[in-house]
Amino acid sequence: MDAGTLATFDPSSDSDSFRGALGTFVTGVTVVTTDSPEGPVAIVANSFASVSLDPPLILWSPAKASKRFEHFAGSRRFAVHVLGADQRDVCAAILRSKTAIGQIPMHLSHCGMPIIEGALATFECNLHATHDAGDHVIVVGQVTKAHHRGGAPLVFHAGQYGAFIEHDDDDSV
Repeated sequence: MDAGTLATFDPSSDSDSFRGALGTFVTGVTVVTTDSPEGPVAIVANSFASVSLDPPLILWSPAKASKRFEHFAGSRRFAVHVLGADQRDVCAAILRSKTAIGQIPMHLSHCGMPIIEGALATFECNLHATHDAGDHVIVVGQVTKAHHRGGAPLVFHAGQYGAFIEHDDDDSV
């Protein structure tokens, strides 16, 4: 479809077009981690948002069809990591294997939560609420500790990973 053509469709009968339309929204890339009887597990998620400053709440939405869903559906604690542009290899490793977190730079927090080193931001959370949402579940976490650093984020758009490019305000055109 060229840039000037607007496609109208019924999302309930044309899921490919609906996915394409959703893919026009640029998102950051996050990895959510938790502990499990099998050890630390991780999942990549781009469905992350802030909810409230008081109390400090965030949300993310795992797919029910994910093979990793069971590890996160019953988890009372989890950590959400906003990846930097330099962490695409971390994202790729997590996509390949739920236990890849054991092979990437990480440490356990004071309460045993797996924390990925070098993330732009990390939000350690206790489960606040869950809401059924079709083929996903909305997971709301109350942030108990947060960390952040400067840097360019890893972004996702139209099925591809990239990076945000900052422009110098003094550049003239």
